[in-house]
Amino acid sequence: MNDWPDGWSDDNRSNRYGRGSAGAQPESARVMRQVRRGPAAPAPGQGAPPYGGGVPRQPSYVDGQGYDEGQGYDNGYDSGYNTGHVYGNGPGGPQGPGGDGTYPRRPAPNWRKRIKWTAITLVTALVVVSVGTYFWADSKLHRDVDLSKVIDRPETGEGTNYLIVGSDSRAGMSAEEKKKLHTGSAEGKRTDSMMILHTGSNGSTLLSLPRDSNVTIPKFQGSESGKIKGPLGQNKLNAAYAFDGPTLLVRTIEYNTGLHIDHYVEIGFAGFAGIVDAVGGVEMNLDQGFKDKYSGADFKAGKQTLNGEQALAFVRTRHAFAASDLQRTKNQQKFLAALAHQVATPSTVLNPFKLYPTMGAGLDSLVVDKDMSLWDLADMFWAMKGVTSGDGKSMNMPISGSVGGNLVWDKAKMKTLVDELKNDEAVTVSGN
Repeated sequence: MNDWPDGWSDDNRSNRYGRGSAGAQPESARVMRQVRRGPAAPAPGQGAPPYGGGVPRQPSYVDGQGYDEGQGYDNGYDSGYNTGHVYGNGPGGPQGPGGDGTYPRRPAPNWRKRIKWTAITLVTALVVVSVGTYFWADSKLHRDVDLSKVIDRPETGEGTNYLIVGSDSRAGMSAEEKKKLHTGSAEGKRTDSMMILHTGSNGSTLLSLPRDSNVTIPKFQGSESGKIKGPLGQNKLNAAYAFDGPTLLVRTIEYNTGLHIDHYVEIGFAGFAGIVDAVGGVEMNLDQGFKDKYSGADFKAGKQTLNGEQALAFVRTRHAFAASDLQRTKNQQKFLAALAHQVATPSTVLNPFKLYPTMGAGLDSLVVDKDMSLWDLADMFWAMKGVTSGDGKSMNMPISGSVGGNLVWDKAKMKTLVDELKNDEAVTVSGN
């Protein structure tokens, strides 16, 4: 009969733990857990050991892999505990880095050195960003116009003269974009606006040349063939561009005015609208409202913000005015003034998320002469901004009448005006 509970018997009892062993061999020390006690407490009257030494040692359990006096319990943990120096810097305890039980103070920060290196880091970062921006911007300029092909040029005067041209180029525009911007689908490109910006020591002058101006198109060197052609006689000023592009336009303006053109800048429809949208629109204050189904203009009087589509309609409108071409040049000057002011505001210049898209939109769409640098372009921009802020003058070419529907320049006033610009003198002539 099996008296062991739950089916246990002598046959299946193991020799691991329990109240004895059925085997012939005694239980191993590694198996049998034993209790080992420390020495007895001292008898009454005997001197007490140092603090902590009279505390009875706690039982130490060993089972072969358990704790023993020589395996870390007594020599490690208990030695510190029994001497009373688990924490602190008393005798026998851990010492501080100073050797006297104290820790040295943390040195005070060198603010002058920190400020110096912070300034050096910021200046270095600014230089790297500036240099990178310069080369990025310089690579975007389309230097396609070779002014060396212009023949019989007048002498260079004081200051710098920029010819700024707005063309009706539709290059790169989809049919949907042409419809949206009311540009039509005419092939080739013509000049919608022409301005001479003079910069010098006596302020800047922005002179608009009506595209319907009656001028003589002289002999010229073909931009493609290199052969001498012409003259082509009397015609509208914008016809020069239609015949042979920018170089013939420069040749015609120099021939009819006697003013040397130093740099050429051209922008098309899409590029113009893109700049306006990139800068977030341009605020205008219109004296009167007007509509023009040809340009898509539909404006009310008062203050309003024009987006790219509206801005293009504004500068192209001429059918809504009696003096169509002259009023359009005035609107173009007014808008360029507002655009320059908007681009130069801190909200644009100091905001890279607005500045870089604006620069990208402008530089991608500009066509300039081969000698144009970014510094020249920046000079032109700041001069235009100066005109708009009242430091300079904007005007139309003086007109004396018309012939065959074309506007005739006032030769006497024009001569005085050109002489003043050549000599970089303050302009005294007024335009129409």
